[in-house]
Formats: sequence, structure tokens, C-alpha cells
Amino acid sequence: MTDSRHALIIANDRYADQGLKKLRAPAQDAAALERVLRDPQIGDFEVEVVHNASADLMRRRIQAFFNDRRRADTLLLHFSCHGLKSESGELYFAASDTEPPLLAATAVASQFVRGCMAGTRAGRSVLFLDCCYGGAFSRGSASVRASGEVHVLESFPKDEPVSGRGWAVITASDSMEYSFEGNELAENSAPRPSVFTHAVVEGLETGEADLDADGNVSLDDLYEYVYRHVREQNPHQTPKKAAELQGELHLAHSRRGRIKIVAIPSPPALQAALTSDEVLTRQGAVLELHKRLRHTELPVAEGARQHLEEVARNDIQQIADLASEALSEIRLAPSPDHLDFGRVPRSSTPRKRSVTMHGPPLARHCVVQPKQPWLRVDPARSGLEVHVDTAAAGHLSGDIVLKGVADESVIHVEAEVTPANEAGRTEPGPDASNDSTNPKPRSEDKRDTVVIEPSRVPPRPEKPPLTTAHRKRPDQSSPSRRAPALAGAALALAVTAVATLVLAIQRGVVAVVERGDAGMHGNVEDNIREHAALTPLIVCLITGAVALVVGAFARHDLGTRGEHNTRRAVSGTHTLTSVAKGLAIPALVLAVLAGIAYLVGSSEW
Repeated sequence: MTDSRHALIIANDRYADQGLKKLRAPAQDAAALERVLRDPQIGDFEVEVVHNASADLMRRRIQAFFNDRRRADTLLLHFSCHGLKSESGELYFAASDTEPPLLAATAVASQFVRGCMAGTRAGRSVLFLDCCYGGAFSRGSASVRASGEVHVLESFPKDEPVSGRGWAVITASDSMEYSFEGNELAENSAPRPSVFTHAVVEGLETGEADLDADGNVSLDDLYEYVYRHVREQNPHQTPKKAAELQGELHLAHSRRGRIKIVAIPSPPALQAALTSDEVLTRQGAVLELHKRLRHTELPVAEGARQHLEEVARNDIQQIADLASEALSEIRLAPSPDHLDFGRVPRSSTPRKRSVTMHGPPLARHCVVQPKQPWLRVDPARSGLEVHVDTAAAGHLSGDIVLKGVADESVIHVEAEVTPANEAGRTEPGPDASNDSTNPKPRSEDKRDTVVIEPSRVPPRPEKPPLTTAHRKRPDQSSPSRRAPALAGAALALAVTAVATLVLAIQRGVVAVVERGDAGMHGNVEDNIREHAALTPLIVCLITGAVALVVGAFARHDLGTRGEHNTRRAVSGTHTLTSVAKGLAIPALVLAVLAGIAYLVGSSEW
């Protein structure tokens, strides 16, 4: 995301007034939403969370959130609290100190929020309302009364804001519907996310809200996903949306597809070598791309990967196989790819399991997507660290999907979470010492060890031993002089071919003249041998052919090692090889014609 992105999450679940129910979901909602919005690979927002704040503090934070913004900013404000309606029909958001008879003084009016959104200089503002309207009224409470239906979106009419490019409001429910927490509004159950916010978090975190699979989750994508998800969970809750936007608003990156890297194209000389008619030239170009594929800078490696994939699809079998072998090095190869945490007590903290990612940097760069909510993954220097949430007892079995630039891989995870009072050895925590100087006794219970299935581990391609031609040369870090030297040698050979051709022609002419002077008793073959005219002709043929071969090698070296040559060396090599080619080819043609003339004429004369 190129714009500046800011989010403010307001979550109120405890209220001083006894007439307002305590809500279970807001705290969990705030933590989950903060995680996905802050994640640089998903939302990439700067996030602030306000929890159980007073009405005055809420107003201050909201106004400060919308003030001092720029047109390039995108703002997201999320409410998770009770929604109340005054007798005059105005919608209010309940604060921790809200007194229902004094809503104007002790709650935050929707028109205040609307005014802040309209007055901001930010280009786009988005408001999420996960408010419990019907649930705000406790049974038997005389201090909290509903005054007709609560039509939420009526508080945010569709008129153009004072500044900025647009705004949008998505609400968990409208009218007098309940904004459900889990499946019910019971007060004595364990905390759980609300249906609405859970759908928002899940859609962003998994990438499933990217309905058009374009790599981004737009506001429309997210609303459609949330609407379907909420309606499937509870037909009595209907999310609503109102918006005045110009263009499409992308709220997050999508993890649905493979990771994308903006590639740096390979050097033009290398690209030209890939389209050469010479097989050896293309083969050398593939070898150079193979080296670039291992580059520590991912855009450089990605550029090489794209070229190699094209070669593997379109070139002849020999070259395509070479490219495919190079590409096999960047397959995702987690080790191990099967983790078993064994038996762990409920609510304990089992030690983390390490997964090593093998291969060059491009093979280790991937998106990690846990498929089950109890799986936790943290990046580590050598790969990943995996641990499990042991909040619920039972058998846990799930997968972690790794998505790289070219393929996918799966790490399977299992654990058996036992009741806390069940006898059994507790796993050491993540801070347990591994110091070999202070060894600790280990249990022989294999359920506590990492289980690796070799058949599931992707095999690493065996690298052939480096030949002399492929070993790194000491002068690779300095400008290469090989191509200009070869070009110079080609020119020298071409000049030699021309010179020997001229000499052969001169001697041949002398031999023919002497044959004419000898009359009937002469023999042109003897005259040519006497003047040694064939020797320079043969030398011309050899040096001309060698000049063309050496020139081709010079151009090949220039194509495969273009970045090691200066511009002057490249220009000089092209000039020398062109001149050598221009001299050698005519010399060879004339030498061949002279040879044919000798073979035909010697029998006649």
C-alpha cells in the first residue's frame, strides 16, 4: 500500500450503568482486528485501540484521529459497543460512563462522528459499526428504553463530505436487530468474537475476502464476504453498507494468492542471448540466470525466475531441462513438514517447534497461512516457529500452508490437549534452556518429539560438481577483458586470412602466366606447386574459419557476462567482431572459389 493508513478501534464492554449489559466480544474483537490491520502483509495500518473509555475521552480520540490528515490518507474507525437511540431519534455510541437518561452528555453522538468524517482532509474514511442495539436494553431496566426502531444508516446520509474523496459505513446490523456475539446474547458464557468482526478478521487474514483474486481486498469485496458469512451464521442479522466513494478502495493485501515480487529485469545483453540462434549462447545465458536466481536481492532473483520459466516452456528440450533444473532450487522445502506436539495440558504453554526453510533467499520467501485458529506461527531467522493454543481440550490436527512465488507447501501439525488436572509431563516453555552444559533428563515418550516423515519432505536437487568452466574466477569482481581479447584475436585472424588470400592469388596469377608462356609443354599444376600458391590458400581457409568461431565466442561471453564488462569494452567488442566478420566471410568465399578453380582448371591445363 502506498498511501498512509490509520485505524482507530474503540471497544467498550464494561459499563458503569447497571442498565447496560456487559458485552463479551469487544475486547477480543479489538485484539483480533488490531492484529490483522497492523500486519504489514495484510492491512499495513497504524492502529490505535481505545478500550472502555469515557465519553469525553472517546470524543477527544475520535476528533484527534480525523484531524491533521492529508489527502493521501485512508482512515478506518471501528466501534464495538452498545448503540443507543435518544427520544429524539438520534443514534449514540455508549461509553463506559454512559448514563442512558443523559445520552447527549455521556455518550458519543453519531452526528459527532459524521461531522469528524466530513471535516477531515483524509482522502477516504471508513466506519465499521459492530454495535449491539437490541441487546442494549436489559430485561426489567427502567433506565434504558427504546424509542422506535434504530435505523443506523439514517444517521449517515449519502451526501458528499466537505473534503476528501469519499466515505463508507458498514454496520453489523440495522433496525432493531441484534448484533450477535457468537450464537447468542447469554451473559455467562466464555468470551468469543462477534459474528460481524469475526467475519471481517477471517476474510482479511485468510484472503478469502479477495473475491476477484486480484491480490487486494477492496471495500466491496469485504462487504460481500462479511454479508454472506454473517447471514450464514445467523439469518436474523443483516449487515448494511452506505458509501460515497470515487474509485475502488483497497483495505488490505490478499493472502489468497501466491506472494508477488516486483521483478528487476535481467540485463539486455542477457535477454538478447536468450533469443540467440546459437544453442551454446542460450545455454550460457541459462547458466547465468541460474546464478542470478540465487541472488540475495529478491527482485533480481524474481527477474531471473521469470526468464527461466519462459525458457522452460518455449526452448528446445536440452535448454528447457537446464532451466527446469535451475527452477527446482526455489521450491518451498520446509523441514520438518510434520510436527507433533504430543500430549500437552490445557492452558499450558508448550515449547515452540522450529521449521527450517531451505534453499536460496527466493525459496525462503513465502506467505504463511495457518488454516486453523489454534495454530500460531512466528517468523524466525532460519524459517518459522510454530506453537499451538491450548485453550480447549481435545485432539488438534491442522495444516499451515506456505505460499511462495512459484509453488505451495504444507506443514501438518498435531497435538493432544489434555485436561489440566490429568497426570502427564508438561512440555517445557519456550524459554527452557538448551545449554548442553546443564543437561536435563528427557522422557522416552515419543509423543513429545517432532515427527518427521521423510517421504513428505520435498527432496532437494543434487547439485552437480562444479567444472573448471563453472568455477568462480578470481577476476569476476573486476571488469572482464576476455570478450575484448577474443574480439581482438578474431580480427587478427581475419586480417591474416585476407593477407594469405592475397598472397595465394598473387602466386596463382604468376603460375598461370608461366603456364601460358610454356605453350603445349606447360602444366599449370606444376607451376602452382612450384610457387607454393596452395599453402597460403589453405592458411586463409583455416584462419578465416577460426576468426568466425573466436568472434562468436566473444559475443557469447559478452551476453553471459554482460554485467562484468564496461560500456567501452562492450562497444569495442561489437566493433571488432563486426569488422572481423566482414573480413573473414569474403576471404573464405574467395578462397573457396579459388580452390574450386584450381581443382577444375588443373585437369584442363
